[in-house]
Amino acid sequence: MDPDVAEALAKSFLGRLPAEVVDPLLADQVRLDYPTGTTIYRGGEPTRALLMVSGLIRAYVTSREGRQVTIRYGRPTEVLGTALIIGGPLNAHAETLAPTSVLQIDARRLEDAARRDVRLAYAMAEEVSHRLDEAIEQIKINAFGSVKQRVASHLLDLASTQQRPEAPLVAEVSQQELADAVGSVREVVARALRDLRAAGMVATSTDRIEILDPVQLHEESLVSRRQ
Repeated sequence: MDPDVAEALAKSFLGRLPAEVVDPLLADQVRLDYPTGTTIYRGGEPTRALLMVSGLIRAYVTSREGRQVTIRYGRPTEVLGTALIIGGPLNAHAETLAPTSVLQIDARRLEDAARRDVRLAYAMAEEVSHRLDEAIEQIKINAFGSVKQRVASHLLDLASTQQRPEAPLVAEVSQQELADAVGSVREVVARALRDLRAAGMVATSTDRIEILDPVQLHEESLVSRRQ
């Protein structure tokens, strides 16, 4: 096992379980590397389980008109797909916002093991609860976050909607349009963008904002949660 995979596993919920539970789940599993802008799951597809090693994944839902709303982000050390294993396929999609590496976990093997071992089943239930908490936090950011939080979150949403595979992550938007979208005024949004630019997270030009560090920008959208 690669060192970074072993580290991600140790920090995941699976890392809290005995080796006799975890080792059979990971035998012969494959590491997958995805470029930015790759759709790795579409609503209704068969269940998948993935250990996040590096990168950033956005899970979102779409309206009939094609509008998108982020429901959560997947980050390193998380095991994605546990909710699908417990409840079945979801009407949601997932895509990479940065070069992303995952370890594939056989979903049927994981489900069968959870049915036999209460330790694994309970750990998976706890993981689903944590992921629900993150989804609720994302809703709170969208509705009640600071201007900088809402700008960071909206830039990720907008850029990922416009994303082309392996191309730079760019939001084609003016400062006024961004202000309208987050419920603020252009001057306040301009200050937020200046701070993000100074921190090396974005580069701005007329009606165009390139996201240089999507992982850090996502962390910025969560900053009040850590305070």
